[in-house]
Amino acid sequence: MTHRCAPAALLLLFLVSCASGRVRDPREDLNTEHRGEAPSRPKRHEIRGVASWYGEYHHGRKTACGEPFNMNAFTAAHKTLPFHTIVRVVDHDTMKSVVVRINDRGPYKKGRVIDLSRAAATDLGILKRGKAQVELQILEWGDGSRCKKR
Repeated sequence: MTHRCAPAALLLLFLVSCASGRVRDPREDLNTEHRGEAPSRPKRHEIRGVASWYGEYHHGRKTACGEPFNMNAFTAAHKTLPFHTIVRVVDHDTMKSVVVRINDRGPYKKGRVIDLSRAAATDLGILKRGKAQVELQILEWGDGSRCKKR
């Protein structure tokens, strides 16, 4: 009698163990209202819009993630992407691209999707133009954590 029940018991054990093996996204545990971070990652991996840049005036001031802004680093501000997300920014006119890390919030000017550091804007070739139509390609999702104070 026990011999016939063994396969059914094994199947039941297998199904129960699989049901509890869900892999959780660590961002589900973030309380975004209090930490000032993005609520959750967008479903799209590409975002289109206008990029602008910021530099000397903000240099040395604290970014939203907590580290000092360095206009010579390849960083950027985005309204919702988690901190430490790595993004390729492609200029539609020139097809030049630059890779940046999200460490700040913004831009706050209507119609803009990303604010680049001066170094990133220089490499992208938009320093003199001030802004450009771009596509953002998510290369690596950030963990959303605050930056360590230095």
